[in-house]
Amino acid sequence: MPLAVRIHPFAAAVTAATVAAFIHLRRRRSHIKAMGSTLLVLFAKSTEELKLAQSLKLKFENTNDALKMSEEEKEVKVQLGSDVGPDCQVNFGVGLYMDSLAATRFGRLLLWSPRLSSTHDLVSKNFHELPLGTVCITDIQFKGRGRSKNVWDSPLGCLLFSFTLQMEDGRKLPLLQYVVSLAVTKAIKQLWQDKGLPQLDVRIKWPNDLYLEGLKVGGILCTSSYQSKFFNVSAGVGLNVDNEKPTTCLNAVLEKMRPNCSKLTREEILASFFNKFEELFDIFLNEGFNVLEDLYCKTWLHSGQKVVIEEKIDGRSIQSEVTIKGLTSSGYLLATDEQKNSYELNPDGNSFDFFKGLVRRKLE
Repeated sequence: MPLAVRIHPFAAAVTAATVAAFIHLRRRRSHIKAMGSTLLVLFAKSTEELKLAQSLKLKFENTNDALKMSEEEKEVKVQLGSDVGPDCQVNFGVGLYMDSLAATRFGRLLLWSPRLSSTHDLVSKNFHELPLGTVCITDIQFKGRGRSKNVWDSPLGCLLFSFTLQMEDGRKLPLLQYVVSLAVTKAIKQLWQDKGLPQLDVRIKWPNDLYLEGLKVGGILCTSSYQSKFFNVSAGVGLNVDNEKPTTCLNAVLEKMRPNCSKLTREEILASFFNKFEELFDIFLNEGFNVLEDLYCKTWLHSGQKVVIEEKIDGRSIQSEVTIKGLTSSGYLLATDEQKNSYELNPDGNSFDFFKGLVRRKLE
């Protein structure tokens, strides 16, 4: 039996749907349930991946319960991209995505659905059935996973995807979410640069939120299970591309910077992400996170940030101020006080805002 492993107490902080509005959750969910069967369409970049897609389709069609889905998706229809008829509109430019994809291991086999309860649940529940590096993307997500079992609804305009990978070194596992976050920021900045625009200030809010102009535009979720000496990891990303509500989105900022400029597309962003992630992931595996830490800290919001820590000592609440300096080897926040003592800060798990309820541990 696989052993469930949490990447970190804060790893479930956000989900690929955290970035989305949820004000019409009940109405949207009822509408989705009424739509009948769930459609999954398989696309592949090469002939080799196409053979894998054909095998998956046959397996999911001919094996009882081969594809594990949520309760809302008991009836599933699986098709190859080449078999999709005129009655089905695929709202994702697969050709543009595949043409922009240079990664050799990630994102080359793609599952698209117009609506899913959770891309993350699909890849994690079916991890052993899917080739490593498979990505699942949906237009609308109505039961996205969040911290403390929070459920999120994601409307049209979000880039919502989850993909699979494996790792052997459990010591590096807590830091993987930072590599994913960094890859998202680099992918967006690269596309912005390609348009001849000034540097876009996409920032990381620890542990795994993405911010633009002081507003949240995205989030990361990484979970894993351990089996046969490998950590099977499902990584999910959610990003506001075209939906300005409830915060802002990439294309709204782009329009302000350069009116009438061509918009960023989900297809370009997804391909750019995998191109950057594969590069960073190889560095991470071969050389460790230390090589990437300076780049990560230049991208996050917290260098030099002062945080008030409240502790219970002999029944009394004692407050003290520390300054964030970076990350510890275990992936928590590294901070110092006025006496230059070093501390590791981690959340107590009781607050949705990780900077409320931090617990410190003095480092020797």
